[in-house]
Amino acid sequence: MIPILEASRANIHQAALLLKAGKLITFPTETVYGLGANAFNADAVARIFEIKRRPRFDPLIVHIAHFASLSLVAQDVPKDAEVLMEKFWPGPLTLVLPKNRSLPDLVTSGLPTVAVRMPSHPVALSLISLADTPVAAPSANPFGSLSPTDASQVADSLKYGVDLILDGGQSPLGLESTIVKLEGGMIFVLRPGALTMEALEKASGKKIYLKAGQMPETPGGFGTHYAPHTPLYLVKPGQIPKLPKAKKLGLLAFSKAPKDGLFAAVRILSAAEDMTEAAKNFFSSLFWLDNQHLDAIVAEEVPAKGLGYAILDRLRKASRHR
Repeated sequence: MIPILEASRANIHQAALLLKAGKLITFPTETVYGLGANAFNADAVARIFEIKRRPRFDPLIVHIAHFASLSLVAQDVPKDAEVLMEKFWPGPLTLVLPKNRSLPDLVTSGLPTVAVRMPSHPVALSLISLADTPVAAPSANPFGSLSPTDASQVADSLKYGVDLILDGGQSPLGLESTIVKLEGGMIFVLRPGALTMEALEKASGKKIYLKAGQMPETPGGFGTHYAPHTPLYLVKPGQIPKLPKAKKLGLLAFSKAPKDGLFAAVRILSAAEDMTEAAKNFFSSLFWLDNQHLDAIVAEEVPAKGLGYAILDRLRKASRHR
């Protein structure tokens, strides 16, 4: 069993010492729980890839606690990036920037760029600050599966190799960070996330373009990702896929539960049709449905606006092999 400790000051300090010593720590952020290692310890970073069964060509996000730490991992920061950092750091914004050559190539999968962010969760900030090093931290789950938003989900997902789980309660946002890259004076979203494109456009004064690809220029760039163990089918609201009648079905609904009793288990993202609430409930609802011994999960599309883009991105990737 992986030790789970409440994120008290003393336990955060203990976790920071473990990070310094090359150990792996799972910790809460405002987005999802991260699996962290000292970003400058290549052996510790290699263990992240091993434990997650993550391809070595899929880069990691590096987390920092202070603006002064940015120069340790990145260089040549564009003016547009500075504007976004001033507005959204600490917060759910990851920026892809030219890499500092002192950062191990394993962290960036050999790419000349690094994905870096400053989380806003007080436990994450305290842990990184006390460890006195940037922390490489993907989501604390096996590669391609659901991202955990509380400590119990981490413990259920990762069975070995982690030295400590810091329990900071449920992640308040519930979706991964938005990943942004700046090229030729233009701003591209490589992965939709907890920071909306509308907010980025307002802050930058520029049009934001979505540039999502199959190959992992960025974490979460694979076509199939964020998937529960139970087969998931994405449908229009109210639509039912053609499945054998004997199937035991679950439903991930946006705002309303059906009345016909077709589904053995139902989770509603937001009865008020509030996208912030829907995002917060997204992964935890899928975790719950995935544990109900269902034959399939039917997931309704959500409106393609605001945080809905990020939710749809994950639903489409979770269902792509169906």
